[in-house]
Amino acid sequence: MPEQPDGFGWRHRLHTVVFEADTPAGRAFDIVLIVLIALSVVIVALETVPGLATGTYALLRYGEWALTIAFSVEYVLRLLAVRRPTAYAGSFFGIVDLVAILPTWLSLLVPGASVLMVVRVLRLLRIFRVLKLVRYLEEARLLGDALRQSGRKIGVFLLAVVTVVVITGAAMYVIEGPAHGFTSLPVSMYWAIVTLTTVGYGDIAPQTPLGQAIASLVMVLGYGIIAVPTGIVTAELTRGGQPPAVSTQSCATCALEGHAADARFCRRCGAGL
Repeated sequence: MPEQPDGFGWRHRLHTVVFEADTPAGRAFDIVLIVLIALSVVIVALETVPGLATGTYALLRYGEWALTIAFSVEYVLRLLAVRRPTAYAGSFFGIVDLVAILPTWLSLLVPGASVLMVVRVLRLLRIFRVLKLVRYLEEARLLGDALRQSGRKIGVFLLAVVTVVVITGAAMYVIEGPAHGFTSLPVSMYWAIVTLTTVGYGDIAPQTPLGQAIASLVMVLGYGIIAVPTGIVTAELTRGGQPPAVSTQSCATCALEGHAADARFCRRCGAGL
């Protein structure tokens, strides 16, 4: 029999607050958390701005540590709120939550590591649950599935692109040569990539008529190359159909989210919802 949640236990009450968004307490917790996450990202950005007063940098540093301690406590509470802490720790949000607090602690050993705290912006994805936009997470899952299913086709396409880059770069190295900036084969391949992707930095340009003719062909080819991956992914998305309705319910055992709207048990561990 699947394990049922302990409806009156402390773990269930804690889970309702830190994981659920369909209760007043859970919604308030998530809103406060989102505000703190946004504030922490702003603090990290301001710490990189030169010319601020010394006292301002110290204040920002204190704020950074206060938020890190708060996020660390929150992470521990999330581990305590589920019956299988390792399941939550290995989930997408579990990894993001851990990575969000590590940089500040690592800065005690590695100076400058705290700038990696900008990864905390990923935690703002929780706003989808707070605003009842879980269905958009399901759309994101469909997009990810389409990209995975298109992987082999796109891989073959990229192999063809690399072949074109190598051949074009070699040709331009022979035609233009070091005198016109094509000093080596890697540099020539760099020019081919920049031209093929229609970026066109202009730091290297062909000077001979033959080189300019090849460059023109590469530019025209670039427009077609940009459209191919889009068409492949679009075809897979069209084949995928409409996503099923999902709820904001989080499993009290493994913290898995994104269950079907009428689901009674977790699709990962079988625990009652």
